Amino acid sequence: MKTFLYNVDRTLVIIFLVTYLFTCSPEPKTTQNELLALLAASEITNNTKTNCPSGILPPGIPIADTIVSANSNVSGFNDSSKAINGICGGGELSGSLDVYALNLTGAGATLTLSWGGKTVKNVTGIDFIIYENPFRVTESSDRYAFDPMVVQVSFDGTNYCGFDLSGFNPTAADSNKISSWPGFAGLRPVLYNLISNPLSLEQLFTSKGNNFLLGGGDGFNIDDLITDVSCDNAALTNIKTSGFKFIKMTSASAVTNPNTGSGYVYPHSYTNGSDIDGVVAKSVE
Repeated sequence: MKTFLYNVDRTLVIIFLVTYLFTCSPEPKTTQNELLALLAASEITNNTKTNCPSGILPPGIPIADTIVSANSNVSGFNDSSKAINGICGGGELSGSLDVYALNLTGAGATLTLSWGGKTVKNVTGIDFIIYENPFRVTESSDRYAFDPMVVQVSFDGTNYCGFDLSGFNPTAADSNKISSWPGFAGLRPVLYNLISNPLSLEQLFTSKGNNFLLGGGDGFNIDDLITDVSCDNAALTNIKTSGFKFIKMTSASAVTNPNTGSGYVYPHSYTNGSDIDGVVAKSVE
């Protein structure tokens, strides 16, 4: 679990700083207290994010709220309700722990959600946003810790259509760059948080440029769907015209890359796949 490892490292750094202040620092005690107060404030800010969600979904924001299929057995993170209880982003440099983690392969590598019978409509621009829990490695870096996933949508729950993954860059040296994973989700940090950074639906779909959104996450346009072995022209046309009711998210490692015959692998030491925080649609009816 990438967020768990990050928070352990962060805690160790804080412990080191506190120890240094009391044993090695030549500064006056007042300065030590000021620095300790800053550290405490930092922890309070971080803990505020972990208190999310509030138990009440925000009105006016169409969050996928129904579990259709969920079979993960990732220890400690296999509560599928975490994928529909609201978005609790951890910010640019930290991932949320209020997530449902997929397995790397097998039946547990896929999660299917719906909007309780409602249809996500094809409107102008981005139609829905998927929130995982990636984070940037450092403030100045273009490298990210993420677990890519493949996204498919369906109107009838049988015929699923997905996005173009042909731009995938298999070069290991570039594997943690967002640009290596066009068409995938689970790439961009989640800034939207129901408690510490509440945003309106309009704000969530506001672009910051370079394919980043004001509230973070990965946005998708229904018009960008393509035909493939599981999606013929009739199914594709129906979704583009009528919208979709179901969304399926699968760890990239569990999806076969036609160029290699094996999964789309993001090399890391984690034992689970994508960590799903939730999905928001722009318009449902």
